[in-house]
Formats: sequence, structure tokens, C-alpha cells
Amino acid sequence: DGKNFTKYYNNGGKTVLDLEDDVAHVKWGGSWRMPTYNEQTELRENCYWTVVTINGVKGYKVSSKKDTSKYIFFPTAGFRNGSKRENVGTYGYCWSSSLNSQNSIFAWRLFLGSANVRAYTNRYYGINVRPVIE
Repeated sequence: DGKNFTKYYNNGGKTVLDLEDDVAHVKWGGSWRMPTYNEQTELRENCYWTVVTINGVKGYKVSSKKDTSKYIFFPTAGFRNGSKRENVGTYGYCWSSSLNSQNSIFAWRLFLGSANVRAYTNRYYGINVRPVIE
């Protein structure tokens, strides 16, 4: 119906998506949600990032600097721009729920590349989501 199209226009004072707009929460329910910018920063700074291939899928094995016996895997799945898939097997991206405070058309995302840097991008891109839970 389009009534929420402008909900985040100029952020409306919002810095993080409402749970009703958080795809991880909507799809998985409970306490599942997309991570915030700060949580992704913590992950970047407190983990080892190793390029690996698991079951034929290239990506990053991310293990805590405190306990390297457990890890999570982020595929270098690229992103979708309309019907076109880009950077598959080269880079990965992962949305946060944090909005860019300077321009409401952007949201923060984790960039999975050689530098593992944070960046923001247009919210219309199809980018992976890695849910977190409290």
C-alpha cells in the first residue's frame, strides 16, 4: 500500500530499523534480528577473519580471538542489483539494521573483502543478512 515508503525518509529521528521492518525478525521471529553497526564493528575488531572454501563455497571463517574453536561462516555471495548478481565469489556483504544518519537512502553494511571494512550503501541492493539473537 506504500504507506511506509517514507517511514525512514531523513531517518525520522531513527538510527536503527524498527523490528517490524527487520527482515531477520520478520522471517525468524522471537528475538532474532539483524545486527547493528556497533555489533558488526565488534565482530570485525574482535575476530580473526580467514579466507576459506567450505563445501565448494568461498567465504570467510570468522572466529573469536578469545575462543578460536568455534566460528561462523560468511560466504562471498556478492549482491543483487535488480536481477543482476554482482561480485559473487569475490566479495560478500551483510546488512546491519543501522541507518546512515547523513542520508536516509543508505544503511550500514559489513563488507567482506580483503580489508573487512564497514561501509554504507543504497538500501535497495539485495545483500545477505546474518541474524543475531539476544
